[in-house]
Amino acid sequence: MNSDLRAKLIDTHCHLDFPDFDHDREAVIEKARQEAVAYIINIGSSLDASKRALELAQRYDFIYATLGLHPHEAQDCSLSALEELKALARNRRVVAIGEIGLDYYFREPPRKGIKTLQESLFRTLIGIARERGLPLVIHSRDADSDLLRILKDEYKDGKVRGVVHCFSSDEQFLKTCLELGLCVSFTCNITYKKADNLRYLVKVVPLNRLLLETDAPFLSPQVCRGMRNEPANVKILAEEIARIKNLDFNEVAETTTRNAKELFSLE
Repeated sequence: MNSDLRAKLIDTHCHLDFPDFDHDREAVIEKARQEAVAYIINIGSSLDASKRALELAQRYDFIYATLGLHPHEAQDCSLSALEELKALARNRRVVAIGEIGLDYYFREPPRKGIKTLQESLFRTLIGIARERGLPLVIHSRDADSDLLRILKDEYKDGKVRGVVHCFSSDEQFLKTCLELGLCVSFTCNITYKKADNLRYLVKVVPLNRLLLETDAPFLSPQVCRGMRNEPANVKILAEEIARIKNLDFNEVAETTTRNAKELFSLE
């Protein structure tokens, strides 16, 4: 089907501010528009990245920003950085707080107390999101039980507004996230030859709780593995989800777009 006849898509998680796009960022953005990407949400993963995300959102009317501090930022996070992030969150182009969460995948032995620092940062950022009435973009790696404990503690009513991005955990964690009210997003790694488990989880997630993301420049689809990923490839992701769920492409596109608009209150 000609892409011009297809429903619009939303890439809910990418990092266009990263140096990978410094030489052709404008062309990448234009290509995404040509591939029927209606909105792009650029994710803040540090204070500097959050500022860059907001700058992009102020330059392009179909790009929005999130503000966040990745859990790996916990070791060096300062009170002034948190105060600045809180002030930036008042901007109307900011649609979520993220990516935030926990990451216990350590290439080297972690500094003593790093898990405690990550938890403290996560709780602080949840507080900013609740104060501003914004959803969460959640990162969880090898930390599912702690992450759920914190969410249940911070949201006493048991309902969390947000999305677990780049989902890569097991079915039980998935079901608990859905019970809490969270959405789930998958990336183009569901196209990988050995990603049968992820494809199974795609089947399990109700379409009305599913979002699309590229996580560009990371996790390119199988057809361009080893190359830089970019928002235009969200179309490949939507096609794969339609295939896995045995649904029409337009149904996947329309429903995931509606889900994203509702979660992030997109104009």
